[in-house]
Amino acid sequence: MTLKLIIGNKAYSSWSLRGWLAAKQSGLHFEEVLVPLFDQDWEQRKRQPDLAPSAGKVPTLWDGEAVIWDSLAIIDYLADKVGRDRYWPKDDVARGLARSMAAEMHAGYVSLRRECPMNTRRTVANVTLSEETQADAVRILHNWAEARSRFGQYGPYLFGTFSAADIMFAPAVTRFVTYGFTLPGFAQAYAEAIMAHPWMEQWYAAAAEEPWTIERIESAFT
Repeated sequence: MTLKLIIGNKAYSSWSLRGWLAAKQSGLHFEEVLVPLFDQDWEQRKRQPDLAPSAGKVPTLWDGEAVIWDSLAIIDYLADKVGRDRYWPKDDVARGLARSMAAEMHAGYVSLRRECPMNTRRTVANVTLSEETQADAVRILHNWAEARSRFGQYGPYLFGTFSAADIMFAPAVTRFVTYGFTLPGFAQAYAEAIMAHPWMEQWYAAAAEEPWTIERIESAFT
């Protein structure tokens, strides 16, 4: 049975990016359904059968009668289907760090999320960031450095090969790019590797073609 993944605007929806990358990582065929977020029909749309179980949260994954929402839950569900080694490092120590980093990304960095919403179609320079957002960035870079120095020797990603940790941090990379963060060399190299990933290039190309805008996000750039 074909999987169906419901996502929001590719230009803005960081959680949708995570769910989509997770689906791509599975290697399974899936139907992609994009729903514009927060337009004039949103309140009605999120009550429709495909989105009602998640109360309008995207991404939402359907697998027959099974419905899974929340990006980390989608990663876990798909890992159960295709094998956890496709998503997580095989080494116990590396896997423990990867899971902890992914969970921290999932639950934390509230100031960075709030102050620097994802927008793949914009770049800005000389942004004044709050101390809280700067602290979030420093913590992310600390975790990246830990992963890369200990487990990144066999590839350009956090744990060498592309994994769930990279899926969870990919939207953070887009924020660093959009808002012109100055990154140390190792982090810049990692960010460039993420942005050059074929799936990220595919996502950005599709986002550039979207006709929709979310005004409350765009207003931050005017």
